[in-house]
Amino acid sequence: MGRTVMRIRFSSADCKPCALKENCTRSPRRLLTPRRREEHAALEAARAREADETFAEQYRWRAGIEGTLSLGVRTMHLRRARDLGLAKVHLQHVLTAAALNISRIIDWLAGETVASTRRSPFARLISQAA
Repeated sequence: MGRTVMRIRFSSADCKPCALKENCTRSPRRLLTPRRREEHAALEAARAREADETFAEQYRWRAGIEGTLSLGVRTMHLRRARDLGLAKVHLQHVLTAAALNISRIIDWLAGETVASTRRSPFARLISQAA
């Protein structure tokens, strides 16, 4: 099932005299795991796709729903189904979604707002300087 991988380790004694050390990792030992050609090509293609503007547009939708799914997992135990069978599990998902919507409506009517995303002190400093 598994495949063998090659791992290349460099000790700090090997890396210390190297002129390109600044461009390398900061860890005391360097560990490289080269990929097969097919895996490397697939990884490069995925990185190129992620750099595209259409990917960013599609990812916005995913980023928006991830918060909802996280809330469902934390508050309504969405990860586990109580019953067996596709119909019962589907019913549980529908009822959980309805309960999440009702919970959000109640919070909205009570005037509770969604917490804003935490910004690091550095990000706040940059926005003040701009």
